[in-house]
Amino acid sequence: MVPLRVLREAGEYYLRQQQRSLGIPEREIVRIAIRSLGLEDLAPFNPDERIIEYALAARARTQRLVDKPVTAFLDAVASEQPTPGGGSVAATVGALAAALGTMVANGSAHKRGWDERWAVFSDWAVKGCALQGALVALVDEDSRAFEGLMAALRYPKQTEAEREARSRAIEAATRVAIEVPLAVMNQVLATMGVVRAMAEIGNPNSVADAGVGALCARAALMGAYLNVKTNASGLVDRAFAERAVAEGAELQSRALALESEILAIVERRMIGG
Repeated sequence: MVPLRVLREAGEYYLRQQQRSLGIPEREIVRIAIRSLGLEDLAPFNPDERIIEYALAARARTQRLVDKPVTAFLDAVASEQPTPGGGSVAATVGALAAALGTMVANGSAHKRGWDERWAVFSDWAVKGCALQGALVALVDEDSRAFEGLMAALRYPKQTEAEREARSRAIEAATRVAIEVPLAVMNQVLATMGVVRAMAEIGNPNSVADAGVGALCARAALMGAYLNVKTNASGLVDRAFAERAVAEGAELQSRALALESEILAIVERRMIGG
């Protein structure tokens, strides 16, 4: 068994040697390390069996929403079940925005004639990859938050003690259901920073992709804010609820201004400005 850290460091070393972007999916970095180290020369090397962290995760994992094929995820959203719902979809769209920003960065790092700039774009790709990972984690986190709230609502309420316990559980679950979409909003706003940079300095042939990333980010952030507001309306702790709504409003205002900047940059570069 091999620690993931060892293969990740080896893969990143080979990428640097080749002046290639480090902002690529972890499993691709691992694949490069396996190939470069010759780990498959004598026998097949299955990462899910031979890498400690992957093997442990495979044993413990129940299928996450993000592990589903796209069509299965869409079918789950379209079903009569309440999860995954708008919150998970918002996080997914935010992850797509991060992926698009990362794609532009990676494509720019390998653009012919830009060899001396590969490290700059690699750094942006690494940031984009990290944001994508954070938003992917929030896809399932949002559904778990909603399911936690539904579970609290099913608590017994026959006695006074049961009613008090139920109220405490609902309040705690509602706070989580507010905090998760707020986290989505913060991650998406950071993602817009990557998208803006790539619209400004990235490969001009990919500037439309940056524009799509901005549109995805706006939709994701505004969608998450709807969840903040709807859950805040039922919170007993009004001071917390009002702070959350005010924070969300500020994030949304900043995101809308940033989207306008990005789209203006995209339009200018698309026409050769």
